Amino acid sequence: MDHTWQSLKGQFLIAMPGLADPNFFQSVTCLSEHNPKGAMGIVITRVHSEINGKMIFEELQIPTTAGAEKIPVHIGGPVHMNEIFVLHGAPFTWEGSMMITGELALSNSRDVLEAIAVGRGPRGFIIALGCAGWGPGQLESEIRGNSWITGPFSEKIAFQMELERRWEAAMKGIGIDLALLSSTAGHA
Repeated sequence: MDHTWQSLKGQFLIAMPGLADPNFFQSVTCLSEHNPKGAMGIVITRVHSEINGKMIFEELQIPTTAGAEKIPVHIGGPVHMNEIFVLHGAPFTWEGSMMITGELALSNSRDVLEAIAVGRGPRGFIIALGCAGWGPGQLESEIRGNSWITGPFSEKIAFQMELERRWEAAMKGIGIDLALLSSTAGHA
């Protein structure tokens, strides 16, 4: 066991410009779990163009109020693509809430969806289909390989900012000017 190992749970995983994988190109993922067995997260920079919140609620026979069709459904990642995940801020009183940090949770229970459908859900949230996953040591190896850089979670970036601005904002949040960043690994 590597004694310098550190959990990145609750942090942003930001794709480096050279990461060409279409699932993750210019993406920001919020890591909801990271331990020696692997990592899991929700991509916060991709949305389904044909699916909206109202369609999800109707499929689950959950009553909605006006405006449910304006709730975007994110593509949370290439794993478990037919499962619903809700990444959200307070409150954390839902049945299936798994705390990520003191200010962030991941839920996938019906009660949180029922509350969101009628406008009584968490203040900040993302509904996602699917998640991103990494096996033991895989994420650490990809970070060492210059695919990803990590940064602090930001509620503003995750829940309020326009989709197109999230990646650049997350980069700026850790002090990286994209104009100066090359896509090749630097060798000092």
